[in-house]
Amino acid sequence: MNTTITTLALAALLVAGACSSDETTTRAAAEAETSQAAARGELTPEQLGELGAEIGKNPDDVKTVLARHGLDEQQFEQAIRRIAENPEASKRYAESYRKKSA
Repeated sequence: MNTTITTLALAALLVAGACSSDETTTRAAAEAETSQAAARGELTPEQLGELGAEIGKNPDDVKTVLARHGLDEQQFEQAIRRIAENPEASKRYAESYRKKSA
């Protein structure tokens, strides 16, 4: 239950961050970030958005869903926090989350 609440809270933060226009990030910077993340084996904001939506649909299977992607709860939370620090990545996460949740 705590995991579900944490996941939903982080998703809400990302959506709120995506709506903020205080900072702007160029598309080239976002694409470079995605390329670097892929090279390190990290998930992209879009992949994390899909994963967050999948967790939202299956809150009782959080550990199983994360394990399929090679993550544990702490790693997922850290990845979400990194995304939340970047407004452009937050927008990409939120869009992916919305599409997968529909």
